[in-house]
Amino acid sequence: MIVTKTHIKVSLGYFLLAALLGVLLRTFVVTPMPINYRFIVHTHSHIALLGWVYIALTTLLYHLFMDKQVMDRRYRRIFWFTQICLIGMLLSFPFQGYALFSIIFSTLFLLASYWFSAFFLKHTPRSFKVTKSYICVKYALWFMIGSSIGPWALGAIMTILGPESIWYRLAIYFYLHFQYNGWMILALTGIFFYLLEQLQINISARTFRYFFLTTVLGIILSFFLSTLWTGPQLIYYILGGLGAVLQLIGFGILINICLGNRMALKSALPRLQFNILKAVVFLLMVKMILQWLTAWPYFANLAATVLDFTIGYLHWTFLGVISIGLFFFLEFFGLIKLSKMAITVYFGGFLLTEGLIFYRGMAAWLGWPLFEDYSKFLAVGSFLMPIAVMLVLWPYKFNRLKVEA
Repeated sequence: MIVTKTHIKVSLGYFLLAALLGVLLRTFVVTPMPINYRFIVHTHSHIALLGWVYIALTTLLYHLFMDKQVMDRRYRRIFWFTQICLIGMLLSFPFQGYALFSIIFSTLFLLASYWFSAFFLKHTPRSFKVTKSYICVKYALWFMIGSSIGPWALGAIMTILGPESIWYRLAIYFYLHFQYNGWMILALTGIFFYLLEQLQINISARTFRYFFLTTVLGIILSFFLSTLWTGPQLIYYILGGLGAVLQLIGFGILINICLGNRMALKSALPRLQFNILKAVVFLLMVKMILQWLTAWPYFANLAATVLDFTIGYLHWTFLGVISIGLFFFLEFFGLIKLSKMAITVYFGGFLLTEGLIFYRGMAAWLGWPLFEDYSKFLAVGSFLMPIAVMLVLWPYKFNRLKVEA
């Protein structure tokens, strides 16, 4: 428990750093600074995805599924090798973007993720391997491994076709799609099934099979939604739309499971945790609906031409569904202590910045006026995110300051 709590603090440290880099990027628009904006964007995205989410998720999986007394030493080797990769990216991306050293450390990180996956799949006790939670997590790890086809392909694409090729963007979208939808959200779903299993809530094999098949097939097919900006043939719209519908069906089955066991969940969860869980369900529902909308040619073109809609959607998924989902599970399993103030500040920063981003997208789409000092409001709203993460990282220090005041 001490080891995993420490590692979660490391992941939150990366989240704090990513949030501060986000503030820097939005302040740069208001007050230009002597930094390379594009290089900082690369640093921000890599530290957020690979520092915060990856470390938090893998630590949580280790904590829940592994025999810690036997595996501690092996796991720590993987963990610290991963830290070397992350620190290498942190010290190279801000100064050179995608270049020799950042590519080396990014490649080593992929190898570290393979190492963890092999370790987890091999050493998880047999008693877990028949559970519904493990099945979801196992496929989530395979999606993570599969997503790395995108980064591996980038080198060849840049050499042969160049960065202006549509295949360059498709490789990045392939990676992001299977990271967000395949690895991160499916892993969180597996952890939710673990929670249900710990509460001895029984899900029939038939119900789980329907959920699993619709969700996994939906994840695979919905990748075609990420190709629609190229204006492809009708079949790609149909396949992408089918994937979005299948994911909605899987989500509906999951909602039905939650509603059928609502009283058991409500009695097992403190009020704050139960409210956070409801928020995650709502955020995931909105994400699924937005994804389904982009299967229609008009909205697919809109998402491709109005960048703020794409940015808003990605932040909704990452800062909303995934990060708040992680907060919920880390709190439930005793790895962090969430205060009402921390989650309120986080939600405030999230909703304010998302509202501003989507408003700018709506302004570009419908010709609405962009109010004066818009960028300043967005920059100020972004400050709430690192404040919230600090409240999560050091709750007792802030509570002591509050009492002393």
